[in-house]
Amino acid sequence: MKIIDIEVMPINPRLAARNADQKARFSGIDTQTIFRVTTDNGIVGYGDSRGHVTMPASSLEPLIDRTPFDFLGADLPSGLMGALYDVMGKHLEVPAYKLIGQKVRDRVPVAAWTRPASPSDLASEVQRAAAEGYRIFKIHTCEHYDVFEQTRAVEAVAPAGFKMHYDFNHNRPLTAVLRIIQELEKSPVVGFIEDPLLLRDIDGWRLLRQKTHLPLLMHVPPLGGGPEIIHGCADLYMVGEIGIGRSIRLGFACAEANVSTVIQLTGGTLCKAMALHLGAVLPNVSHSTNLDDQYEEDVTGGRIEVCEGSSPVPEGPGLGVEVDEDALARIADNPPTEIPRHLGVLKLPGGHTLYTHSFPSVSRLTGFLEGNIRGIGLDVWDDDGSPEFAQVYERVEKEGPFIE
Repeated sequence: MKIIDIEVMPINPRLAARNADQKARFSGIDTQTIFRVTTDNGIVGYGDSRGHVTMPASSLEPLIDRTPFDFLGADLPSGLMGALYDVMGKHLEVPAYKLIGQKVRDRVPVAAWTRPASPSDLASEVQRAAAEGYRIFKIHTCEHYDVFEQTRAVEAVAPAGFKMHYDFNHNRPLTAVLRIIQELEKSPVVGFIEDPLLLRDIDGWRLLRQKTHLPLLMHVPPLGGGPEIIHGCADLYMVGEIGIGRSIRLGFACAEANVSTVIQLTGGTLCKAMALHLGAVLPNVSHSTNLDDQYEEDVTGGRIEVCEGSSPVPEGPGLGVEVDEDALARIADNPPTEIPRHLGVLKLPGGHTLYTHSFPSVSRLTGFLEGNIRGIGLDVWDDDGSPEFAQVYERVEKEGPFIE
């Protein structure tokens, strides 16, 4: 069996209906790339990934006329790797996880997701996710909202045992996050803290881990993973988007060191299926984050079920989910989302309002690092055709950001 063709298809699946009127907030999420790999014996494999991946023909030529088995455990783009595992599994009539290692679980815990949100929007999303069967929810914290207010909003609506996975964006020194994490420790809904510190601050990670009971998750270990594990920097390490081959290696290394992994492969149902095959094999998996809950449509025609916080590992050949070619053609014809003209309206705790084009850099404009302004909040003001919007927009264009 040899590869005879690889197609790379950018598509624009529609966002979930609940987010259709928040185009600026969800900018870029409605883009995916579908990979279609065809072999000389007629097998076709599919994979997907978030974003529009550009791959010149020259980067694909080395795969043509080669067996896909030459690329087991490679670190090619994740969507392409998904398509290759789909082809290989279909050829052997086995699920993809059998090409990775020994199966250790039938279901994988999964996390819901949303873009940074106001406390009220986050509370609504948590209720939505809980109703869909999720028990873990990932969100990036940001400069525009108070993480303590977000946490209180989640506490008011989350069912027992529901946990937040906060991504702190690896953008601060220890002094800017220590007291925040000490306060968040008191909340029953806070479950994981991802990237609380600058990634290169190895000593800071070790110190913070000694001072908190919350599990710390490191996204991309700057030294490759091994030194960070040896130095005891984190309780969990992210795998998935670092490359399938590297994810397999780091996942098993974490298991040998008795620390855990979180899988993150973001895209549609094909992408989630690849993540679940990884999760079937890697020993110490906490959960997987996939973003399939962000779309109104998918090239497979649906989503993999979530029940009591986990999803089943597909047992069909390859990735175990089938592409609907009619759905693929329809979604491929979707136009890109047009982002309306908009303003950022940042409410500051002293009663002032900061107006900016789009989402402001609070740390640059105020000097305070993320999470260190209590009671902050952001509204996005889409162009509503009003004279008021036009007046403020024109002033921002002339003066730059201004405070009233």
